[in-house]
Amino acid sequence: MSKLKIEPMKHPDKAINYWKKEKFVVVCIIIFGISFNVSIVLGPIYQGKLIDAIATGGSLLYALTVAVTYLLIIGTVQLLRYFKRFYIRRFANSTSATMRLMIYNNIMQKSTSELDNENTGNLMTRAISDVDLCVEGMRKFTTEVFDTGVLMISYLVTMLAYDVKITLLSIIFVPVAIVIAEKLKSVIYKYSKDYRKQSSEVTDITYDIIENSILYRVTGMEAKNRARYNDELEDLQNKAIKANILENSMQPVYNIIAMIGIIMVIYLGGTKVIIGDWTVGVFSTYIAMFTAMAVKASKAAKLFNSVQKSQVSWKRIKPYLEEYKIKEKTSNINNGDTSLSVDNLSFSYGEDKEKIIEHISFGGKGGEIIGLTGSIASGKSTLGISLLGLYPYLGSIKIDGKELKDYSEYERSQIISYLGHKPQLLSDTIYNNITLGSNKDINSVLKDVCFDTDLEAMTNDQKTLVGNGGIKLSGGQQARIALARALLNKNKIIILDDPFSAVDMKTEEKIIENLKTNYRNSLIILISHRLAIFSRINNIILLKSDKTADYGTHDELMKKSEYYSTIYNFQCLEGCDGSGE
Repeated sequence: MSKLKIEPMKHPDKAINYWKKEKFVVVCIIIFGISFNVSIVLGPIYQGKLIDAIATGGSLLYALTVAVTYLLIIGTVQLLRYFKRFYIRRFANSTSATMRLMIYNNIMQKSTSELDNENTGNLMTRAISDVDLCVEGMRKFTTEVFDTGVLMISYLVTMLAYDVKITLLSIIFVPVAIVIAEKLKSVIYKYSKDYRKQSSEVTDITYDIIENSILYRVTGMEAKNRARYNDELEDLQNKAIKANILENSMQPVYNIIAMIGIIMVIYLGGTKVIIGDWTVGVFSTYIAMFTAMAVKASKAAKLFNSVQKSQVSWKRIKPYLEEYKIKEKTSNINNGDTSLSVDNLSFSYGEDKEKIIEHISFGGKGGEIIGLTGSIASGKSTLGISLLGLYPYLGSIKIDGKELKDYSEYERSQIISYLGHKPQLLSDTIYNNITLGSNKDINSVLKDVCFDTDLEAMTNDQKTLVGNGGIKLSGGQQARIALARALLNKNKIIILDDPFSAVDMKTEEKIIENLKTNYRNSLIILISHRLAIFSRINNIILLKSDKTADYGTHDELMKKSEYYSTIYNFQCLEGCDGSGE
């Protein structure tokens, strides 16, 4: 099965460019749209001819000829209709895919700071339902330009050819329906805007409930959340009713107004039949064309309302429609010895936010393990995150002599591995959770994190499914799979934030030995509040309450830091390796 190739486009925030992008498809839509809606008037004409052929008692051969011609016309018209619909649907599918690609690419190009300020439910609603509504409006517009615009012109011209006076008098009410729809557009726009906003809120709540379902269950929050969810759904329902009922309830009104002219057609056209100016077939043809045109006019009025609704979605997704950008994937990384130099580093999550760490300086090289510890809320995790280069920072962070911010995003991903507080496991196999699609052998890294023995007890080995968020595994197994993912590529810098919190001390010691033995080219920064193994690593950063830090070996900190020595000795009451006791 061939894959759909989605081509990026320039200026995706301009609606007209989506039609320009699909030039061939649009040409086909124009050809088949005009052909279908011009030739469709032949149906009522030959229907009238067939009625006259039968009513006047003409020859059977003539009647059969007209009947066959009528059937051929109907078949041809429907074939043209099929191709018109095919290409309009193709345009809609391509446009939907392009919009989603642009929104996805926009999100991927956003900085971490920008993503932190995004609402998940809002993003999901924009990327899915807003795109659908917007594309549906574009599809309807493209369809009705021909099925309403061209068709009404075709019928109108043909009706004028039959009788100018009856035509002008009968269609006088058609513009009235369209004007009413135009007047209602601002009201429908307001209701639609409120509905889309509430839909985003409900999506965000749904995402939150799914993401934290176990937490809410064990803390007895389900009843409260259910009540809140019901309230939000009721509000959504009320806004949906307001957004849809006015538009849909007006359709019969549009039909009635547009069809008022049928009185003129029946009266004046019937008179022409009586006096012999028209045949019954011609009268039938004219009524059929007027009825079709009036119905299309009422649908055109509804179309204005539908397009107005789609404009709400267009305005919501327009800020996310930017030109496609391909992230740089070239790499100019020094493959030699690893070095890290941090000088006078200060960091906060935003320019207007309070600094969490200040004036931090330290260094390290490949083959070393640097421990990072401190009191609660001292900025341990923040320091680890600052070394990723995802946020702006003050001071200097140099890897192999080059400033971190001067590396491209791709280069940083090839240099630095990171394991955060949460394992962040996919609902997939153990293998896919570790490789993330890289198709690498994971046997050695599984041994490094002491997971090989766990795997022996699993029937499906590396193909074992971990469940949603790793629910089928223990906390220690989840942590070690995430750790294996961070270690897999043996990057120059490996930052591990509390990787052993769910692991027993014996396993922790074994993993540390594996790291020291098998990752001699990597500099490992180990963030932890458990100090038992800190006597066996190279250097330690101790973050202090004044946002600064002490830096040195275990022995040095035992002598100069009362806080460090107190915590270490206290923890060693439960068991240490003896070197610091």
